Amino acid sequence: MQVLLFLALSLVLLGIELWALVDAARRPAGAFAYGGKRTKKFWVLLTAAGALVGFIAIPPPLGLGILGTFTMFIAVVPAGVYLADVRPAVSGYGGGRRRPPSQGGGW
Repeated sequence: MQVLLFLALSLVLLGIELWALVDAARRPAGAFAYGGKRTKKFWVLLTAAGALVGFIAIPPPLGLGILGTFTMFIAVVPAGVYLADVRPAVSGYGGGRRRPPSQGGGW
C-alpha cells in the first residue's frame, strides 16, 4: 500500500512539474520581462531540470527510483515557485481578454 501511495504521489508531482514546464515554454519571452521576472530560458531550463529529476525519482514498479523518494519533493519546488509567483506575473502580458464580452440581449 505504501509503495502505491508513493507512486501516486510521485506521478502527481511529475504532473505539476510538466504543467509548469509546458506553461513556461508556451509563454512569449517578452512576458517575463514585462512581469519583472527572470528570462524565459531560465524558467524553461529550471522547470525542465525539475521535471527530469522528478521523472528519474519515480519509484518502482513504474520507475527506477534511483534518486530516492525525498528527491521528488525537492524537484517540485521550481515548478511551485513558477506556478505561484511567475505565472501570475507573466499571464497579464498582452493586455487583457482575447475575445470581447458578449454585447447583446441573447438572440
